[in-house]
Amino acid sequence: MEVVAVDIGGTHARFAIAEVEGGRVVSIGEPVTQKTAEHGSFQLAWQASARAFDRPMPRAAAIAIASPINDELIKLTNNPWIIRPPLIHERLEVDSYSLINDFGAVGHAVAQLPDSEFVHLCGPEKPLPEKGAITICGPGTGLGVAQVFRAPKGAYHVISTEGGHMDFAPLDGIEDAIVKRLRTTYTRVSAERIVAGPGIVPIYETLAALEGKPVGSRSDREIWTLALEGKDSLAVAALDRFCLSLGAVAGDLALAHGPTGVVIAGGLGLRLRDHLLGSGFAQRFVAKGRFQQLMASIPVKLITYPEPGLYGAAAAYAQEHTQ
Repeated sequence: MEVVAVDIGGTHARFAIAEVEGGRVVSIGEPVTQKTAEHGSFQLAWQASARAFDRPMPRAAAIAIASPINDELIKLTNNPWIIRPPLIHERLEVDSYSLINDFGAVGHAVAQLPDSEFVHLCGPEKPLPEKGAITICGPGTGLGVAQVFRAPKGAYHVISTEGGHMDFAPLDGIEDAIVKRLRTTYTRVSAERIVAGPGIVPIYETLAALEGKPVGSRSDREIWTLALEGKDSLAVAALDRFCLSLGAVAGDLALAHGPTGVVIAGGLGLRLRDHLLGSGFAQRFVAKGRFQQLMASIPVKLITYPEPGLYGAAAAYAQEHTQ
């Protein structure tokens, strides 16, 4: 059957038409991307996407949302839209739907995609385990975290979490300074404040202050562009520090989850592929004191499938409606 797969993040909402059968994704079409700031509601973005597809929309929706999921009212964490699940049938004109946290959806993608859709970052160079827990974390507008538990015979279960909002634990003087800077604005500094897209700003500004370099106000987009293009030494240093901190946070999550594999995902994850491979990410991931040997035994992968949230939304619907 066909289903409209949707992945709603803080900055973009992506739509694609997928075919699902027997609890799995059979195929998924080219996505249509809408900027959330350009549409007053999810329903309006849905209607705009329907016009872009220029065909009748399937009467089924698989919706991944960057927010905790409930049955009555969903307020997105980094997006002003409000979704009321009891009205989805009427407003989207669908007969069935599924709702899942956006990184829960990525968990379904990790569980169903082949090994060819992952690249090795660190740890033993072997495929993700066929049994046991897999931790997923990924920086984008926020920091998404989920867990997949793989059972025998291809069965699996996805656990959505809000692990990106755990406290950030600084490991050196520079990170102490970053946290101190953030505490002037936020009482509590979560991991998401540093290892998500906007986190590059306080990292950059802190490094500038430590170096005694005056810098004007720059957006995270500007700093990321300078860093990824290698055009500004301070921005490049901020990128290196971001990769270090991401490794430390991913390692903390692995300790908490007890996984046999870790996957880095998120909107920034794929863009950082070459930088993560050449950074201190791996050293920070394993630097967990008495548990260093255990951490070194965990394979860490980067998912390279371009739209895992869309794929995973369709996979979650397939698990719920087509088995």
